[in-house]
Amino acid sequence: MGRVMHFEIAAKDPELITKFYRETLGWEIKQWGDQPYWLVTTGPRDTPGIDGGIMPAGFPQPVINTVVVDSFDEAQARIEAAGGKKVHGPNDIPGVGKHAYFADPEGTMFGVLEPSEEMMQM
Repeated sequence: MGRVMHFEIAAKDPELITKFYRETLGWEIKQWGDQPYWLVTTGPRDTPGIDGGIMPAGFPQPVINTVVVDSFDEAQARIEAAGGKKVHGPNDIPGVGKHAYFADPEGTMFGVLEPSEEMMQM
């Protein structure tokens, strides 16, 4: 529980940044439907590492890591009891799960995701 499973890069010009990471690191990057969100594959699934996304800037920090939890509601209660706060969400993302952004007591943001059954089968 609480393992980092996804990163997001918040970019002022997401298309420029997707091109940059494709060309410099060889990442596979595809737009997610018609959303202003690009899914990033950093390497093969059978090698260590995580994948992520690139999205338009809109939060106060440029990189946000998301952790996976067994229970969103229990994680939120623990975060808030320890001095953290919810910043945005939660949102139910079809095929992915329940997600929200939180901030720790110093204001560093992170995402929390309770995966859907569909995602768990991937």
